[in-house]
Amino acid sequence: MKIKLLTLIAFVSCLNLFAQQDPEFTHYMYNQKIINPGYVNDTPETLHFGAFFRKQWVDVIGNPTTYSFFSHLPLSSKLEAGVSFVNDEIGEDALKENNVTADLAYILKISEKTKISLGLKAGATFLNTDFSRFRLESGDASTDPAYSQNINEIYPTLGAGAFLFTNNYYLGLSTPNFLQSKHLNDANGIQSIGGEEIHLYLTGGYVFKVSQSLKVKPSFLLRTVAGSSAMVDLSANVLYLNRFEAGVSYRYDDSISALMSIGITTNLKFGYAYDYTTTNLGNYTSGTHEIFLLYNLDLFKGHNKSPRFF
Repeated sequence: MKIKLLTLIAFVSCLNLFAQQDPEFTHYMYNQKIINPGYVNDTPETLHFGAFFRKQWVDVIGNPTTYSFFSHLPLSSKLEAGVSFVNDEIGEDALKENNVTADLAYILKISEKTKISLGLKAGATFLNTDFSRFRLESGDASTDPAYSQNINEIYPTLGAGAFLFTNNYYLGLSTPNFLQSKHLNDANGIQSIGGEEIHLYLTGGYVFKVSQSLKVKPSFLLRTVAGSSAMVDLSANVLYLNRFEAGVSYRYDDSISALMSIGITTNLKFGYAYDYTTTNLGNYTSGTHEIFLLYNLDLFKGHNKSPRFF
């Protein structure tokens, strides 16, 4: 059977079974504020901005598209606050999920070089579906009683995280939302259950200084969620002259990736990643594209550069 709206079919299967995975990012090391409210840059008087765009499984009709935006600012030497927004869309307006959250992190000094930050995240998830846009080989999905009624719901989110760091390494543990919600339950007399399960993230990385101009950083991300296999990302990046960055990443049993970024200015960084799918889905897609922009706004001049490579 010819594949049409492959990802939409996969999403529907997820709703009827266990859980929907949160959006994934190849440049997770620069998008940690989305998954971990404990993440801080710890740069005085600097307002940090980040924006990500990800187009997954190009050439597959109805493939996921994700936008994310975050901003955070130190309020003092011990407090850092932030806001974030994630838009995840499958199909042409068939399913939209918007997450809007605010977070606050408290920074504790463990030793002269080591700190740990503990954070909380709170907000809401806005879920909207238009099942009439499902197009299957057998016809319009809206004729199926299970999908004849659209979903327009708002769910609260509450998450927590911890982030241990120095100038050379970091280790983070978090869950962006530990409130479980059900999206479908006994819809139109049909037993079907779907919802948000708790996602747990473990991240880490270490920066090796090879020379004055060259640094190497291996990193990892482990993500687990009930009803799904654990997802593991292993990455290695090199930074040259504190400006040019390139690397490779492997997502276990899913994809291999090429990553790059460039410091356009001291405060502005642009990055790109390409994922090559290693599963059978690779027969139908030319890959996944991801781009990001990071910008640091020095509010009072003199603190416009974070010494950390993460």
